[in-house]
Amino acid sequence: MTLGVVGLGLIGGSFVKAYHAAGHRILAWNRSPAILEYAMLSGEVDGKLDAETASSCDLILLCVYPDAAIAWLREMGPFIGPGPLVMDCCGTKRVVCEACFPLAKEYGFTYIGGHPMAGTQYSGYKYARANLYKGAPMVLVPPVFDDIELLSRAKELLAPAGFGRFSVTTAEKHDESIAFTSQLAHVVSNAYIKSPTALGHKGFSAGSYKDMTRVAWLNPPMWTELFLENRENLLAELDTIIASLSAYRDALERRDAETLERLLEEGKRRKEEVDGR
Repeated sequence: MTLGVVGLGLIGGSFVKAYHAAGHRILAWNRSPAILEYAMLSGEVDGKLDAETASSCDLILLCVYPDAAIAWLREMGPFIGPGPLVMDCCGTKRVVCEACFPLAKEYGFTYIGGHPMAGTQYSGYKYARANLYKGAPMVLVPPVFDDIELLSRAKELLAPAGFGRFSVTTAEKHDESIAFTSQLAHVVSNAYIKSPTALGHKGFSAGSYKDMTRVAWLNPPMWTELFLENRENLLAELDTIIASLSAYRDALERRDAETLERLLEEGKRRKEEVDGR
């Protein structure tokens, strides 16, 4: 198999390392030529992904921000041809899918939206690892839902990454869900660490602090773009959590133990309903 990767950050770099470990040929493009040269010198990337080589790929993964993914596909669309399957790996789906489905139809290549549900608080090729996706979920957003052949092809081409399960959804449903499961968590974590008390936490923190603050260490330009592209869904989630926090605060201010205990019990019960004991 020949894999094409656009963007050699954590996500693209981890695909490179996984497919290289499995013995596949890899072509890549990166905004920074130095990173691409390093990846080629290391032997993990076999050549450059460009207008001359794109059509030789079996799978092309767009592992850059949504706007950059759209821009690359607009420029390279005429050179891809009918052979490769093109898949974006962006953190939101509506904007990129709305742009890329028509491009695929215009230029005659096959495109499917994707979102690997894996990552770390770090970014960049140096943090990429071959096992990042092992056992992780992968979300697919196809142009139509009854194309079983396309979904089977996508799963087969992604096999070297080692995903544990696949979910198929719409771009709209994806963005609604991701506003809660990912984007809200990043906002809350980033806001939580701004407490003045954080400066003196050492010696008083354990697992709760570590869990709450892990994703505060984020990539600001990337998350700014993702938040703004999913603005309506994220605002709805923020309104919900602000209302919930206000209820806790009001109970504390009134020294209302009964209400506070009820709120805590409701949260505990919801966790059990959602994720089990």
